[in-house]
This record gives sequence, structure tokens and C-alpha cells, in this order.
Amino acid sequence: MAHSETRQADGICGDMCNDMCDGIWTNARIAPAGNPAQVILDGAMAVRDGLIAWIGSAADLPAEYNNADWPQHDAGNRWITPGLIDCHTHLVYGGNRADEFSLRLAGASYEEIARNGGGIVSTVQATRAADEDDLFGQAARRLEALLAEGVTTIEIKSGYGLDLATERKMLRVARRLGEHYPVTVYTTFLGAHALPPEYQGRADDYITLVCDEMLPALHAEGLVDAVDVFCENIGFSVAQSERVFVAASKLGLPVKMHADQLSNIGGTRLAARFKAISADHLEHLGEADVQAMRESGTVAVLLPGAYYFIRETKLPPLELLRRYQIPIAISTDSNPGTSPTTSLLLMLNMSCTLFRMTTAEVLMGVTSHAALALGKAGQHGLLAAGRGADFVLWNVESLAELAYWSGLNPCDAIVRAGRLSPASKKGAWS
Repeated sequence: MAHSETRQADGICGDMCNDMCDGIWTNARIAPAGNPAQVILDGAMAVRDGLIAWIGSAADLPAEYNNADWPQHDAGNRWITPGLIDCHTHLVYGGNRADEFSLRLAGASYEEIARNGGGIVSTVQATRAADEDDLFGQAARRLEALLAEGVTTIEIKSGYGLDLATERKMLRVARRLGEHYPVTVYTTFLGAHALPPEYQGRADDYITLVCDEMLPALHAEGLVDAVDVFCENIGFSVAQSERVFVAASKLGLPVKMHADQLSNIGGTRLAARFKAISADHLEHLGEADVQAMRESGTVAVLLPGAYYFIRETKLPPLELLRRYQIPIAISTDSNPGTSPTTSLLLMLNMSCTLFRMTTAEVLMGVTSHAALALGKAGQHGLLAAGRGADFVLWNVESLAELAYWSGLNPCDAIVRAGRLSPASKKGAWS
């Protein structure tokens, strides 16, 4: 590994964790879109007021930046990529489901546990019982682990409240995380995640509550950036999911979908019909579904942590996605029941080993393609002039090492909005 004898991140931007990193970054190898096939080996980057002012080959550095007025930052031949994006998480919730993990080891399936009162509903009970400070403290611990690996943008879903008060509480905590930590948080309303106990046998009535009361109220409070639904045999039907999408569309909100994870009931085709920004999971995806995604511009989000944790055996159809040139994003799906992971780097490794993806595919899957999956390609996932200065310095010889190592974090420094992130220093969180 480059510079294995010393870690210089603490001195890159000065002694304070929140120092501005304005100036000229040189002696860097840069992958502007996260693609290892498109790199600048003698890279330089000018950062001013939290934005990238210029990026390119050091030999082409304009004279206006090549003077003593600009602070100099030596990247030490490290690799620089855009800040990583975790585009599908359920980070805010109460408690955990370790006991259900034991049941799975004894042979119970995810569907059996859910139908017997476990699964999502058990987390709903714990989340309803927790106050905002409790939820914030629990989620912060998970978030800090992700930030330490170079995550600068994250999506956080609700969906463990299933009533207005608790969904509001979850979304408020998600917003608060973005205010307290150096990370951009996008919130997704997932009220149609599961049927709450008080609505058993009345799924259509619950969808009416989601569409007519919960979503409008939360949107009016500025808590919702997008809307998701769990369209599955143990979730909500295609017709019920369509009602949620119609309600979201009336409010001008983008939609996405948990689709084709356990079966294929037509969820992805519905998502494509509503031009969903992403369809997520997709193990049971068919060719007609992929064709529909191609026509609608819907991004595929693959979640290897869930595939691994529930011991799924049906692989998502990578060759179909490649054939139809569907952008593929990768995410942790961080949640208490099916993917209790807080390592996006581990998801890169799993995507390669379990899904047979290439290192280029997975690196773009947590940068440029992950930005597409959030509908935020204009703001994240690319290092370019005029963009926010969100980037990571990696202490590796090859970018392939980001997917190669399992349990080793080669992140040396994280810059977000032009400031050195506290995640760059161990124990720096307030």
C-alpha cells in the first residue's frame, strides 16, 4: 500500500477537524466519476469556498491557481474519488433483531418470521417506544461507521413507525443527523413498508391512511425527499403500491420501490411506469422488467448485504442488466432485520464475490450510479468544476483494493463541502 509507513491525513488541512481545505491539491491520482478506467494519474484539483474550481492534469494547471496565494495540499500520490454514496438505508430505528438471526440459523425463513409477528413489525414496536434522542443516539453510532469509510451522502428511509407520529419522528431524526454530521442526508418516506398490527386484515384502509394523511402531512413539514413502497407478497400489492405512487406524483415527489426481492409480482414494471428513480433488490427480475427499466431510466440498486444475510440463492440478473445498459448502484440496505451492516466497503467486496460484478461496476455503484439512484446526479458522484468539494483520499496502490479488502479501511481523509471531515480522525466525533 502507498505510504503504509505513515498516515498523513491529520496534517493535510491543518490541525482542526473542520479546517477549510481550500487550495491546490497535487500529487494525486484522481478517478473523477469513480470509474477506474477513467482516471487522471498526474491529477490536480483547485478547491475554493467548498467547491471544485478546477480539476485536471497537473501539467495543465492554470496560472491563476499556480501561485503562492493558494494553499498547497500534497495528496502523497493517494487516489482521490468522489465521496461515497449509500443510496438505500433504513438507518433510523429502535432496538435490533439479533434473536431473529438465531431463528434463521435454525432454519426459519424471512417470510415465516414475518408472518409470525416478527420481522418489520417487531422493529416497529421498538421504534414507537423510543424517543427522538434515543433514535438519534442509536442511528448516530451506525452513521459514524459509514462516514469513517468515506460516505459523504446517504439516503435514510422511514418505515418503522407505520403511524404518523412515529414516521414523523424517524424523518426528523434523519434530518437531524444531516445537521449534526458532515453528510448530506436525503429522506425517503416508506410508510408502505409493512402492515401495522392495528390494521391487520385492512391493508387497503392503511394505504388510504398513508396516501391521504401521512404523506401529505410529512411533505408539508418538509420531511420527505422521495417516496418508497415495499411491493411484495408479504408487503403490498401492485394495486396498493400504485395508489402510493399516485399520491406521491400529485405532490411532485420522486418514487422508488423495493421490488422483486422474494418474488416477481410486477413491482418493477409498475415502478418503471411511474418513472421511478430506482428499483431495489431485484433478485427475481425478468427480461420484460429490465426492458421497462431501460425505457424509463430507472436505476437498479443491488443490496448484497440482504442477499447474504437472509441466505438468498437466486442471484440478480447481472447479464440482463448489462445487456440493457441499466446503471447499477450498490448500497448497504443497513437495517435491523435483513442487512445489519454499517460497511459500504464490505458491500463492494460482496458485490464482486457474490454477484460477480467487476471492480469498475461496484466503484461506480457507490459514486456516479448511486447519485443517479437518488435522482441527484447533478449534485453528487462526480468531481468536476462547479461541483461540491466532496471527495476521499485512499491509501491504496490500486482502486481495486477498495473492493478487494474485507475488514480493512484504507480511507485516509474525507473532505466534504471543502472541509476535512471529523471522520478523518479517530475519536473526533462530538
